[in-house]
Amino acid sequence: MDTEDKVQAPAQFGNDDTAVCIVSVKGMKENWQKWSSEHQEYQKQNPFSHDTRPSVVVPQRGQEDYGRPLQGSKTDQRGKDAHTHINKEVEELCEVIRNIGEPRDKDEDRSDGKVTTVEFGKLFEHYVTISNKLVGILLRARKQRLVEFEGEMLWQGKDDHVVISLLE
Repeated sequence: MDTEDKVQAPAQFGNDDTAVCIVSVKGMKENWQKWSSEHQEYQKQNPFSHDTRPSVVVPQRGQEDYGRPLQGSKTDQRGKDAHTHINKEVEELCEVIRNIGEPRDKDEDRSDGKVTTVEFGKLFEHYVTISNKLVGILLRARKQRLVEFEGEMLWQGKDDHVVISLLE
């Protein structure tokens, strides 16, 4: 065994207290070089790095990829996961409104049919045991045209009698 290729790592204690882990220095060096090369390539693409090259094409304002993380990156995946989580919360909110709301006819100026409505105060009291983000989820649901209510923001106490209508 060549001493440059192998190095004795700290002992890993098992049942017999004599286990020794042998680590290849050559393998460690190769792993480090691989990581280093990948990091250097990433830094060439990073517009905030001092290692950027003028030949790198950086998305400009108005382009499709501007302000978005690299496809397949961890940031991209976290964004997709967050989007999925929020959509599940919006679906749960709609289900709660269906369960505690009252069916009513739509207004005269709209198409025929029924909607489910609930007052904000009642929804707040029921929903507080589910999530502390009710107003934010309501705003997201309104943006997706799943619910509607008057006003820009709802405040507990002040807006308890504002009617929230489930549109689907």
